[in-house]
Amino acid sequence: MRKSHPVRRAVLATAATVSGIVLLLSLKPASDPGSAAVGGAAPPAAAQSPQGGARPIGNGTVTGDAARTQYGAVQVRLTVSGGKITKAEAVQAPGGGQSDRITSNAVPRLNQAAVAAQSADIDAVSGATYTSSGYKKSLQSALDKARAAGSAGSSGPAGSGQDSGSAGSARARTVTGSAARTQYGPVQVRITVSGGKITEAEAVQAPGGGQSDRITSNAVPRLNQAAVAAQSADIDAVSGATYTSAGYKQSLQSALDRAGG
Repeated sequence: MRKSHPVRRAVLATAATVSGIVLLLSLKPASDPGSAAVGGAAPPAAAQSPQGGARPIGNGTVTGDAARTQYGAVQVRLTVSGGKITKAEAVQAPGGGQSDRITSNAVPRLNQAAVAAQSADIDAVSGATYTSSGYKKSLQSALDKARAAGSAGSSGPAGSGQDSGSAGSARARTVTGSAARTQYGPVQVRITVSGGKITEAEAVQAPGGGQSDRITSNAVPRLNQAAVAAQSADIDAVSGATYTSAGYKQSLQSALDRAGG
């Protein structure tokens, strides 16, 4: 019995030590303040916070303001359905010479990016910095107009060519015609229609630079007045501004067609 007593004491001591280690290990994960975060048990609240807060965009077709760039104007038109951009297209983009190649490569990619992003927060296309910058500016302008229409609760039918961001009564709408290219630069006309009549006409694009500035400043106001007076594109050309007048009439007719006039 005397020889077995030390052995029993050793066995009991070993068992107590093992029990203590097991207990310590079982308590350690709960006492480690960093274990929950590392294991992903508590995901950050920011990851679950939905982005948003922007005003809803009205349904219809809306054209942004033309953005001038070093190589020409860029203007974007959006089609919105169900509060989402379903189509984006550039109705104006730099052309001529190398610009044709750059535009044909960049614009389709920018159009796709606008629909995918549902915003103007899109990446520039490599090799088309100026076109990309102008596209984003005009795209933002179109979105602003669409949001204004969405806030006001007024919208036009998708694909109608109606600029849904126009202000005024529910019956008034603003329609932008296709840009008409001329020898001295593009001409693009926007009209405001109310009660089935043209109440305002303006050129959002017109030739500029050098002598064209003087010709445009003289001709465009007269063409605007003539469009409202005639209520059609059957207006006389302004003397000394043959090309500008022809482009104006062509874009005006396009706007009237879209307005159903």
